[in-house]
Amino acid sequence: MLTRLLSGDRPRSRVLTLLLLAIVISLAFAPFLFPGTKSLETAARICIFIALVASYDLLLGYAGIVSFAHTMFFGIGAYGTALALSVTGPSFMSILWGTAAGAVVAAIFALAIGLFSLRVKAIFFAMVTLAVASAFAVLVSQMSWLTGGEDGLNYKIPRVLTPAFKPMKAKIFDVRIDGKLLAYYLIFFASACLFLVMLRIVNSPFGRTLQAVRDNAFRAEAIGYRVVWYRTTATVLSAVIAALAGSLLAIWLRYTGPATTLSMEIMIDILLMVVIGGMGTLYGAVLGATIFILAQTYLQELMGVASDATSFIPFVSDLIAADRWLLWLGVLFILSVYFFPTGIVGRLRASRG
Repeated sequence: MLTRLLSGDRPRSRVLTLLLLAIVISLAFAPFLFPGTKSLETAARICIFIALVASYDLLLGYAGIVSFAHTMFFGIGAYGTALALSVTGPSFMSILWGTAAGAVVAAIFALAIGLFSLRVKAIFFAMVTLAVASAFAVLVSQMSWLTGGEDGLNYKIPRVLTPAFKPMKAKIFDVRIDGKLLAYYLIFFASACLFLVMLRIVNSPFGRTLQAVRDNAFRAEAIGYRVVWYRTTATVLSAVIAALAGSLLAIWLRYTGPATTLSMEIMIDILLMVVIGGMGTLYGAVLGATIFILAQTYLQELMGVASDATSFIPFVSDLIAADRWLLWLGVLFILSVYFFPTGIVGRLRASRG
């Protein structure tokens, strides 16, 4: 049953299996295991970014396409849901049609980019996507009458998904059941479904052909496969899933702006998560997103504690000061690439540990 659910793609490593189980269980029971607003926010971000990073790995790791426009699709999905909720009010119907509209627009953009640009060499395609994403971000910032400009959009979501909704007075394991908890589980299950759909895609005949195109496009073309069609389809699928992840972020934050969806920093973070976890394996997205977001959220705080604990050693205390957390995050990334050149998942599968 589990093998079928995972589309036959087992972790193939005991250590990797244990890590994935720990992450899934922690996310599934996060509100009860790690009570508190900050931990719940972190868990929700991890769920959303697992789906987003996996969708980028579908493009980069399985199709071999380097794109810098992924945050554009992410932002289209988020703005689609945000505009629907802003214009038609806080209802589930608004969420549904806004999410669908965002996914369709993202698919159209991805199709246009794919058809016009995928015939060029990889580096030129990457530059085209970078230019399109930059132009889109500028356009969103300038269309303040529609998108709110740099300030973004604030809107209401259905009351059922807000802390004001309390279906029961009793607590479960000392945790109050409210709309925020329901919103978290909406994010969790939606992200899990998107991940399982992507697992099915990459383990289907289409996914196998996509990997063949990645490994040797000339040979795949020679035996009859339409390389541009496969790459374009992968680009569209990746864009649609990224847009759906953006819709989940819009629902969770109740705010959408350029800084939360369209910035180049997010694009770089996505790329780092893929590399850390391992390209060409969706399980890498789970590990990469979890490790990176935990480090991003808690590393500064942990370094502050460590700095205070070593205050009697001047040089060490200054070196691990909390305001140097980005430096150490970069060091951690360099070490992970050095010791895990194929990503954490690639290394664990190779060692069969």
